[in-house]
Amino acid sequence: MTRKIIAKKILSHGPPEGDSWFGTSYTANLYRGCSHGCIYCDSRSNCYHIDDFDNIQIKCNAIDLLHRELKSKRRKGTIGFGSMNDCYIPLEETQQLTRRALEIVAHHRFPVHIITKGTLVLRDIDLLKKISSIYAAVSITITTTNDELARKIEPFAPPPSERLRVIKQLREAGIYAGITFMPLLPFITDTKANINQLVAAAREADAAYILAAMGMTNREGQRDYFYQQLDKQFPGIKEKYIATFGDKYNCPAPYANQLWKHFTQRCQVLNIPIRMRFYNPNPHKQLGLFE
Repeated sequence: MTRKIIAKKILSHGPPEGDSWFGTSYTANLYRGCSHGCIYCDSRSNCYHIDDFDNIQIKCNAIDLLHRELKSKRRKGTIGFGSMNDCYIPLEETQQLTRRALEIVAHHRFPVHIITKGTLVLRDIDLLKKISSIYAAVSITITTTNDELARKIEPFAPPPSERLRVIKQLREAGIYAGITFMPLLPFITDTKANINQLVAAAREADAAYILAAMGMTNREGQRDYFYQQLDKQFPGIKEKYIATFGDKYNCPAPYANQLWKHFTQRCQVLNIPIRMRFYNPNPHKQLGLFE
């Protein structure tokens, strides 16, 4: 079930210099809610006030707002798509809000960073190539390479095997593309074996980077849904979360430091960066040693 809504604005402001994780100065969410059904999704949290999260709300005036807001911006900064919902949910195939938004971004010559699990991003390679003359990055979220496990934790998203093929195709097309390896779910995906498989698959797909977090967030609203799904898919695991984390927001994996060290070592061996290259508004400026 979907419905159309009128948005008051489309761009949210982040740090002027860009977010330290993803390099974004602005974020744009063209839809409210998401249909991937990921059991861990932070966007279900009560603080975001998104009712009936699984039913998508379409911001029918998003494109007009984006054009107007970008036209008024004097400072170029990377626009992030995918912070609160996936901009390449199946509905995008008919609505084409993301494609039309990228046309606006290209027209105004802004850099962009897309975070998605959706394979439909391949449709827009032509626009991403065009925006790449400024800066374009695509990060594909992969939490496990195991398709069977992924069906339990990300039931309606494309399987990881398909997402890895998307990365390979993006890279072959000359697009700067990598992996967001997050969240790492305590007691489910927080193993060295999962890390080894992910990093090896990233190398095979020619991923330009892997951004990782050794844990997850878990707060009111999100936590209720997550625990319901744990009881269905992983009996007994909810009790481990309650005993280990209580009602804490940040839930690092047990032995997170050791897992991080293992992850960085594997990436070093396979020559995969663990940080992104961000948009540089002064590409001809020679950076100093400590800049």
